[in-house]
Amino acid sequence: MKHTVDAMGKQCPVPVVMTKKVLDHAEQGDEIQILVDNETAVNNLSRLAGSTGCSFVSKKTADGYEIRMVVKSDKQGRSEAEPEIVCAPAVPQGDYTVSITSDKMGDGDPELGGILIKGFVYALTQLETPPAVMLFYNGGARLTAKDSPCIEDLRTLQEQGTEILTCGTCVNFYGLGEPAVGTVTNMYTIAEKLTKASRVICP
Repeated sequence: MKHTVDAMGKQCPVPVVMTKKVLDHAEQGDEIQILVDNETAVNNLSRLAGSTGCSFVSKKTADGYEIRMVVKSDKQGRSEAEPEIVCAPAVPQGDYTVSITSDKMGDGDPELGGILIKGFVYALTQLETPPAVMLFYNGGARLTAKDSPCIEDLRTLQEQGTEILTCGTCVNFYGLGEPAVGTVTNMYTIAEKLTKASRVICP
């Protein structure tokens, strides 16, 4: 028998709960098709399949993901299983790019400029919509180096989904070594990110 669970638009743990209800009453050999639109749900449903002895196949679709689970175990084993559910909060991404060209913010006293840029990066972590992309080039490349005072805040932004890119030419020019956060990029990618961004913020 085939069952369908339409969990489109549902955030965790709802897709798992909906699927578990169907699974608890399914027979061995039954197939369950689940429709979801976020990767967190896919990961949690994979854990559910593993804990209940079901096969698991996920396919990307135009609208999200289509998952196929086939029941392999008996009802008692499935009802006693407690899948691990990991709900990563969805953080909306701002439709803007931050371009940082210096390890100081504004003109004037260099010490004050360093304090201001650190405060600016921290402030980005507190926004409801963090930037989609942050670009670091010229003197800004120093902010992603291992001795930068901004590293922890930049790691927080990266965990929130912000893509952090540092100019490789700048890293080499200043002898900074591998960035402590994000990845090294080239000028073509920087130009592409800047020209495709809806808004560019230059602190």
